[in-house]
Amino acid sequence: MRKITSLLLLAAFALVAAMPRAEAGGSSRKLEQAQAVYSSSMRWSDYEAAWEMVDPEVRAKKPLTDLELERYHQLQVSSYREGGNGELDDGTVVRGVEIGVINRHTQAERTVRYQERWRWDSKAKRWWQVAGLPDFWEGK
Repeated sequence: MRKITSLLLLAAFALVAAMPRAEAGGSSRKLEQAQAVYSSSMRWSDYEAAWEMVDPEVRAKKPLTDLELERYHQLQVSSYREGGNGELDDGTVVRGVEIGVINRHTQAERTVRYQERWRWDSKAKRWWQVAGLPDFWEGK
């Protein structure tokens, strides 16, 4: 019974997500969707998928090296708590996040505060995360 209920909820969500939306307000809906994808990627420690949500200009200026990616793979995200959105004068949206991470080798857990910054790309009609991936090693 639970499986059927879960499948029905998933199908209903898919239908709602596929419904066409008016352009007015579409930007805020797209922000919610982009933040949901990014948050989900981080929660599952899928750093490659999260990296794809980072603004291409930021990725070009500071590419993620194989060594940096390996460092991220040593960490398992244990919690991801989002705060509310705030908008800056230039239209950038900021959101505070608290991330719990566990080192896979030492099993040591710590909490890192991070501020996402989101930029609307009018050409691509999508939001990009411009702060890059969190620096879990800051001050270490």
